[in-house]
Amino acid sequence: MSSNIKRIVLTGGPCAGKTTALVRVIEHFSNLGYKVFTVPEVPTMVTQAGWNYLTTNHDFYYEGEKTILELQLKLEDSFYHLAETIKEQPCVIICDRGVFDISAYISPEMWKELVDGVGETMSGLKARYDAVLHLVSAADGAEQYYTVANNAQRYEQADEAGLQLARDLDKKVIAAWKGHRHLRVINNGEDFERKMQRVLKEISKVLELPSAIEEERKYLVELTGNVQNAIESDISQTYLVADPGCEVRVRRRSWGDGTVVNVHTTRKRVSDSEEIYVERQVENALYESLLQQADPYRHTITKHRKSFIWKGQFFELDAYEGNLNGLVILETKGMVKHEEVKFPPFIKVIEDITGNTNYYNYNLSLK
Repeated sequence: MSSNIKRIVLTGGPCAGKTTALVRVIEHFSNLGYKVFTVPEVPTMVTQAGWNYLTTNHDFYYEGEKTILELQLKLEDSFYHLAETIKEQPCVIICDRGVFDISAYISPEMWKELVDGVGETMSGLKARYDAVLHLVSAADGAEQYYTVANNAQRYEQADEAGLQLARDLDKKVIAAWKGHRHLRVINNGEDFERKMQRVLKEISKVLELPSAIEEERKYLVELTGNVQNAIESDISQTYLVADPGCEVRVRRRSWGDGTVVNVHTTRKRVSDSEEIYVERQVENALYESLLQQADPYRHTITKHRKSFIWKGQFFELDAYEGNLNGLVILETKGMVKHEEVKFPPFIKVIEDITGNTNYYNYNLSLK
């Protein structure tokens, strides 16, 4: 794949703001000199063409899902070949949903059969995309904005049963993309414009454009109950020797199903208010090699993470291990200073540590 062409998925639950986000992305990055291609939402195309996902005819249903997967891959590849013909400017391809969205609607057995049938692998399909941005459904935390008026094919209606169905589907879609190296969840908040700005910021990071430095909301907490519907993973993060003003790290993240992703990250401040943030996935051999460059003055940080949505806000709950055993930090992103955090009842907040540099991972790693 060309480094001059980035392929990014915009996904999310029902009524999440994807249509508006696509318009903003096209306008914003076209103004910055990018050629922007958009791959349309394939399931809607196939449904409008006559397929019915509520059918009781198994063969009809299966062939429809197979058509969606094959058409999705073909469209993405065709637009990629189009982008390769553009030599005079960088290109970004925005996919209105990606192939793993399909798996949220079908059984794991059928999904595996479909993937095998097109000669692909799970890891290969995830590697197609440079980033996945998941916009949380308005059904979770912004119910007053939830509507079915802009999508005649939507079966999650605007009643309580439909809202719950939409929330459940939202979580299934996030879980489907588990293991992608650059999966970002875009919260609902009190300001929809803020949600759209977060989309533009995350894409800017992928394109390696300077973006505003933004403090993440962090809290020292105690876990007082069970976290429902959480995606759990283990993280090992090692900082490498780097030039002054530059932070370089490698991170290995593993999930219970055996998925392992290694990421090399570089953060470099270019002004008092902007930084360049570059993330690249690396194979196991390179990851092990990079560990030889570990900063001798820093510990490797290990922690167990629970990722979950509560009332439209996405949280990461990190329980630290090793020399930091007992430290538990709750973090949420993409929120303005005055915006209220909707803490779940199973979390006891001890202290707001937003902006407290003592709790930056980079400083926690100091020996």
